[in-house]
Amino acid sequence: MLPFAAVLVALGAAWHLLAAADFLYPTWYDVADIGEHIDEFGPQNRYRFGFHLTTREERERLFGEIVDGIHADGRGLDALVYRDPRGRTMALLLREPEVVHLRDVAKLVRLLQVTSAVAVVVLIAQVGWLRRTRQRLPAAYVMAGAVAGVIAAVGVATVLIGARDVFYVLHEWVFPPDNPWFFYYQDSLMSTMMKAPYLFGYIATALAVMTAALCWGLLALANRLTRPAPTSSGRVRPAADTSR
Repeated sequence: MLPFAAVLVALGAAWHLLAAADFLYPTWYDVADIGEHIDEFGPQNRYRFGFHLTTREERERLFGEIVDGIHADGRGLDALVYRDPRGRTMALLLREPEVVHLRDVAKLVRLLQVTSAVAVVVLIAQVGWLRRTRQRLPAAYVMAGAVAGVIAAVGVATVLIGARDVFYVLHEWVFPPDNPWFFYYQDSLMSTMMKAPYLFGYIATALAVMTAALCWGLLALANRLTRPAPTSSGRVRPAADTSR
């Protein structure tokens, strides 16, 4: 139970750290050739014009505004506009179906925040109870190894099944069936500027690595906090008998 709570706490912390850095969008912009992708599909959009004329700074700003929006229950998403290099407003960025989808994403973000907060309380309570009963946890590397093994197994399964197929299946499971979540590049500037779903693969990898690292740190701290204190003779006090 404690490792599971640690994973949820680490996941929530990793998510917020990455969100504060706009999920490293400026880095993935180069790695995933997003600029070239926008140059190709921006002119093909059937509902919006001229997005391919925007600057890289404008695209990074818009991505950051979307990140802010999904962390604010979707507020402001329907008012996002993109501007040309001279700063003149060109059009609204998002169409109504895209706004609906991002508000669904905002609900998931809120759920993650609540779940992580509950996990923090559970983790603190478990550590406190283990300290009081003087029970030892397994070594941190053993617990972290088990967690890393599960994450690695999920990663291998994703590769074998196909990242795109996994992406689509998860969306079908998570989002309301009547709300759109799949958008062609020719219909959605959101999908174009994110080069969906490829960008999400990079973000998921960064999230998994950071979650694993933070989880290891939490487990190491929990192990240290629950380590029985030595007696005046230097011997470790025996664990309390909790069978009664």
